[in-house]
Amino acid sequence: MQRHRALFVFAAGVLCCASAIAQSPFAPKVSGPLSQRVVAYQIDAKYDPAKHTVDATETLTYRNLTGQPLDRFPFHLYLNAFQQKSTWIHEAHRDGSFRTSSLDNWKPEDSGANEVTSFEVVGMGDLTKQMKFISPDDGNPDDKTVFEVKLPRPVAPGADVQFKIKFKATFPEVIARTGYKRTFLLAGQWFPKVGVWWHGAWNCHQFHALTEFFADFGTFDVKITLPKNYVIGATGVQTGDTDNGNGTKTVSFHAEDVHDFAWTADPNFKVVEDHFDGSVGPVKIRLLTYDSHKSSWQPYISCVKESMKRFDDWYGPYPYAQLTVVDPPHGGGEAGGMEYPTFITGDSGWFIPKGIHLIDLVTEHEFGHQYWYGMVATNEFENGWLDEGINSYTEVKVLDSMYGANASVINWLGAQAGDRELQRLEYVDVADTDPLSRPSYTDISIGAYGGVTYGKTATMLISLEAILGEQTLRNALHTYFLRYRFTHPTQEDFMRTVDEVAAQDLKWYWDQAVYGTQVLDYEVERADSTPTNWYDQNATEKKGETTYETQVILHRKGEFIFPVEVKVKFDNGESIRERWDGKDRWVRYVYRKKAQVESVQIDPHYRVTLDRDYLNNSHVTKSQHGATAKIATYWMFLTQFLAQFLSWLA
Repeated sequence: MQRHRALFVFAAGVLCCASAIAQSPFAPKVSGPLSQRVVAYQIDAKYDPAKHTVDATETLTYRNLTGQPLDRFPFHLYLNAFQQKSTWIHEAHRDGSFRTSSLDNWKPEDSGANEVTSFEVVGMGDLTKQMKFISPDDGNPDDKTVFEVKLPRPVAPGADVQFKIKFKATFPEVIARTGYKRTFLLAGQWFPKVGVWWHGAWNCHQFHALTEFFADFGTFDVKITLPKNYVIGATGVQTGDTDNGNGTKTVSFHAEDVHDFAWTADPNFKVVEDHFDGSVGPVKIRLLTYDSHKSSWQPYISCVKESMKRFDDWYGPYPYAQLTVVDPPHGGGEAGGMEYPTFITGDSGWFIPKGIHLIDLVTEHEFGHQYWYGMVATNEFENGWLDEGINSYTEVKVLDSMYGANASVINWLGAQAGDRELQRLEYVDVADTDPLSRPSYTDISIGAYGGVTYGKTATMLISLEAILGEQTLRNALHTYFLRYRFTHPTQEDFMRTVDEVAAQDLKWYWDQAVYGTQVLDYEVERADSTPTNWYDQNATEKKGETTYETQVILHRKGEFIFPVEVKVKFDNGESIRERWDGKDRWVRYVYRKKAQVESVQIDPHYRVTLDRDYLNNSHVTKSQHGATAKIATYWMFLTQFLAQFLSWLA
């Protein structure tokens, strides 16, 4: 469908440039360190594809920058979530989870596992027997996703401590961001990872079905030994490839100023390469895909470059030398749509008609995570909206820029749909369930987590544009990114930055939109025109001559208070704009003129997307066939979108 031959010719033309880039983890105009490098991981791993296991040694150097002595260290073992009695499985079965099919057919033999076989602290000896599993969130004694070790003596402030760990990782069939599918492997959250000292305490939550991750910045040097016919990609840049002479090879990678490391391998991968010329120099794009996915190659590359361009222009530079994009195999959809530093997975589907922007939707979203998850690195356990939600908002803005606001997701067979409306529809059904400020893993259900964390954040930021203006909010995100990249900011840091850039105190808005569950719903309660001489039995009404008193009553049905614009149109073609602050429950507007009210529309430009019910925002005095057509169009879109979505899931 695209010009793949031209793509390969172009890719070959930039190989020399790409090779030069790969010698450094950063783009040419960037030099590190960019973060406080709290951790330094060195991992030597051996992958057994037949058993779907990795045996590895890990040396972790931790620098104590907390300002106080530390004698207890917690570690994540995320793969232990995929066991029958874990908190993750319990919650996923009860509440649902992203990236997993029904657990009704889940087989215990497909479990994942992280087993630490040796734990040594340099200078303090073998502390394997001191390891203790803890469940800080729910007390589940069978959950083994966090363990803690107490050291015989504390690590002084400013000092380093070195952990030497031997572990075995057993991957499940692909589920929730990690695992295998036939010969394909996505190795995510596969190694013991230390918690984060945050706000005076260790932050090391159990792995929950409704959450993602949080870790400190540092460096990674990882060697992976695997069969020599496998193609491999990973976080960072490749620094070596050694043939071991026994049918295996050892590939090494290096990454700086990242907080995680993921990799993928498959003997069937096809490598497609390109580059993006960013403001800090060229960035290599490495797409790992399949011959059977040829129609998706160019859309992937184009979307990545278009997304990188807009993020560079609007928010700030992408400083790394490489971005690896993984197109999972068909049937491995639960590996699709995931983000790790300098490494994302997309989703191409079996068949995607032209005009269905699925590849763009997933790819742009996952690239956006390179900023809000990868570099800003907020606590996704507790404030998932600072990553997923802000990223959903910037997804809307980028896709709008690429395809237009009303066709950024679907423009096919006469049906159109924009991403902003899909974000709103995801939110409206769960509008009063959970505040954004609630720890993400405690939301009532997977639907609420998705609708609030993703949909509500995008929707409330789009609505905020109605007050601040699009450019002001863009400037605020630009300031927020540059100020807090390579740190771990809080939701208060974000809101304070927006207030500062906008030169407004938006506490009234944040209290409702972030800390509250108030629902925004305005309606036109009444709109009618009555002759001022209604009492005159002999009077006759004449258009353009009779004077009417027009009454318009607006009603705030929900608890969310928000200023709205109102357009009142009369049958002589005249329109009046009003702006209601919404503080009272209702407002009445009265007009005397030689014309009757024809229509009333709250928020005529549909800028306040937080409004839960658009249908009660308007009132017309005469039958409008356009409304029927509009509803029919919506119905056509919804049925077509549902059919396509189900096809994609299949």
